[in-house]
Amino acid sequence: MTEQRIAIVTGGGTGVGAACATALAAAGWTVAVLGRRREPLDDVAGRAEGIHAFPCDVTDPADVERVFGQVVDRFGRLDLLFNNAGRGGSAVPVDEVEMDEWRRVVDLNVTGTFLCTRAAFGIMRRQAPQGGRIVNNGSISAQVPRPRSIAYTATKHAVTGITRSTSLDGRPFSIAAGQIDIGNAATDMTARMADGVLQADGATRPEPTFDAAEVGAALVYMASLPLTANVQWLTVTATTMPYIGRG
Repeated sequence: MTEQRIAIVTGGGTGVGAACATALAAAGWTVAVLGRRREPLDDVAGRAEGIHAFPCDVTDPADVERVFGQVVDRFGRLDLLFNNAGRGGSAVPVDEVEMDEWRRVVDLNVTGTFLCTRAAFGIMRRQAPQGGRIVNNGSISAQVPRPRSIAYTATKHAVTGITRSTSLDGRPFSIAAGQIDIGNAATDMTARMADGVLQADGATRPEPTFDAAEVGAALVYMASLPLTANVQWLTVTATTMPYIGRG
């Protein structure tokens, strides 16, 4: 009998998070999907056996600690955290970025990732058997920016720093950390790309997308490795998107 494996997926009610939760459940994982809104979480939980809804505001330290504690109380341990919750920003010049929007993007993409990492790290460090895996959703903007994306790009570079630090600090405790950098998975967030996206040369062109289920397959592969092995960085994009050679 296969031992139960427990995962948390943040931003699990829609898009990439929902696709990854479904893929993990199909691979035999028990998955807690986290997000602020109960309705989409319940919808994802209804798609497959083994998915469970846990409403949570990942920018609230007390809420994160409460919900991570609930997951461990219910299932006994935590083997995988996929830090997926995130948001974009307005496509405006640097000097037109509003401070309130800057703070909202930083709060979710950076602080939320840190708070969930902190909670998971503490659980994985202290549980028996010790260890686990933390995977962050970085975005290709963690490597190469789009025009007019300073808040999103800055936060995704920060996520890479969180991944590196977690990977290093996790070594003594059998905690592996890696990152998926995604380019144009087909979700509500990328639907606008069919109408054209601003390019580095100033032109606006449509961009291809790919099925978000492929991100789920990539995460399942990363999560399937023993803790003695790690995919540190994985980039998955639409094959013909303007990424290699951007600019």
